[in-house]
Amino acid sequence: MPWTQVYNPTNIEWLSTLLAAAPIVVLLGTLGLLGWSAPRAAAAGLATALAVAIGVYGMPTGAALASAGFGAAFGLFPIGWIVLMAVFLYVLTVETGEFEKIKHSVMALSPDRRVQAMLIAFSFGAFMEGAAGFGTPVAISAALMIGAGFPPLYASGLALIANTAPVAFGALGTPILTLAKVTGLSEMQLSAMAGRQLPLFSLIVPGWMVWVMAGWRGVRGVWPAILVSGGTFGVLQFAISNFVGPTLVDIAAGLGSLVALALMLRVWQPRELWHFDGETDVEGAATSAKPPLGREFGAERQAAGRANYSRAEIASAWTPWVILSLCVFAWGLPQFRTFLNGGAPPVATAADSAAEQAWWERPNVLAGRSVLAWQVPYLHQQIRPDANILEGESQPKLAEFKLNSLSATGTGILVAAVLSACWMRVPPRRFVSLFFETVHRLRWSLFTISAMMAIAYLTQYSGSDVTLGLAFTRTGVLYPFFAAMLGWLGVALTGSDTSSNALFGNLQRITAERLGLNPILIATANSTGGVMGKMIDAQSIVVASAATGQQGNEGQILRFVFWPSVTLAALMGLLTLIQAYWLPWMIPGE
Repeated sequence: MPWTQVYNPTNIEWLSTLLAAAPIVVLLGTLGLLGWSAPRAAAAGLATALAVAIGVYGMPTGAALASAGFGAAFGLFPIGWIVLMAVFLYVLTVETGEFEKIKHSVMALSPDRRVQAMLIAFSFGAFMEGAAGFGTPVAISAALMIGAGFPPLYASGLALIANTAPVAFGALGTPILTLAKVTGLSEMQLSAMAGRQLPLFSLIVPGWMVWVMAGWRGVRGVWPAILVSGGTFGVLQFAISNFVGPTLVDIAAGLGSLVALALMLRVWQPRELWHFDGETDVEGAATSAKPPLGREFGAERQAAGRANYSRAEIASAWTPWVILSLCVFAWGLPQFRTFLNGGAPPVATAADSAAEQAWWERPNVLAGRSVLAWQVPYLHQQIRPDANILEGESQPKLAEFKLNSLSATGTGILVAAVLSACWMRVPPRRFVSLFFETVHRLRWSLFTISAMMAIAYLTQYSGSDVTLGLAFTRTGVLYPFFAAMLGWLGVALTGSDTSSNALFGNLQRITAERLGLNPILIATANSTGGVMGKMIDAQSIVVASAATGQQGNEGQILRFVFWPSVTLAALMGLLTLIQAYWLPWMIPGE
């Protein structure tokens, strides 16, 4: 008999809400305020989550432990697999000295750190978000910046701040597609609504990054670059989301922003070059800066301080990253993933014959081999939502762990690493040795990601996340503001805008209809507000710390990005409030 979730276990709403928040308070408090290491803070948060789920919510012990184990497994695969392979590819380029050439090529566009941050973290990061998502852009952008000579804290913090505006359309539009599926609302209208909110923030985020680095004076020095970078991205983001759909928004906008800024830099440069304190000159500092991972993985083989490289050498150095971009794009295509998974599931009716299926949907030799699935004992269909509270959510929750070994994004990055190693002529023995050294280097980061995801899954299956969500729904006329904040909370809890939309999307729609608000606006706010929580979710912070060699400094990274996250989420809430009551013409269909 399935256990039915209870959303007010103490029969006192404020107390239930406080207890539901306890695991997150413990996790973020020990990490950000007490300065505990991430593994220790994650373990404390997980212990608290188990105590609340079993002791307060009455969740069966077997189900609680199973949900934590399910989350931990998901933390290792696919999330940890992505992080491991992204860092491994970076390590290969450092080992061969190719990254030194990349640093010089970036500086050839501009030696100014502010401009470099916009190029790498914002524009290129947005492209990677659109192609892959799920931690890939943070890992790769942070690794690129640390290799280019950015201080570790700024490399990780800027990568996290930049990974906001693109997130709602990440992984070929997966968050919006998921939101449409769970709410039953129009996919195109949700895409258009997001495209009428996020472009404003696409212009803010590059400026915010520069302000964090260099203050207002630094912003004034590069405002034309901010306008071109964020403006180009925002215009393309609006146009594609409103007239094409959600799938290619970030890819096109990210590439457009990157090309526009690169072209601009051929005719314009900041009057005063800006660099971090302690850098005598940007180029010299970057050349001498050795990435934390590089020191441990053969940085002595880097190119030794050459000032100029030929175009052929620069092109060769960038080839691994071009290969990476092509691979993550290919692995992001639903058709390619379906083929790697062995084809589509069996058709439901005889009318849907195999002859009518597209070639990638037909069963192939990989069927039953490339995807292995296990139903989680004590959890699969053993948890039932309370349909009296969550309308339409009466079916028991599924809990099936899928090991899609070939179609996972991390596997695409592994293919890129193998091809890049061949290009850079890395001996097979050294390739294997570097891989295992990278695994050893990231062992605690992988453990932490698993523990963070265990907390996220435990809160979902226990129902404590719904308790927190329901607290926001009691805000009446101010709900449009808190709809965005609920999305922010959902991403902070789950580490994923897609997961937050799956979790709270239908609740947002139901609440909007009860309050007489437009469900398109309110449901979209869950996603657009959620993107601001991406920079503080524990999973992203651990990914950033792993990519920059800052294991143990996760609390410092959290403090670096916490207030930007809260402020941007509040601004999104204000925009939603204004659109609900004063600018309803901005809502599709109004």
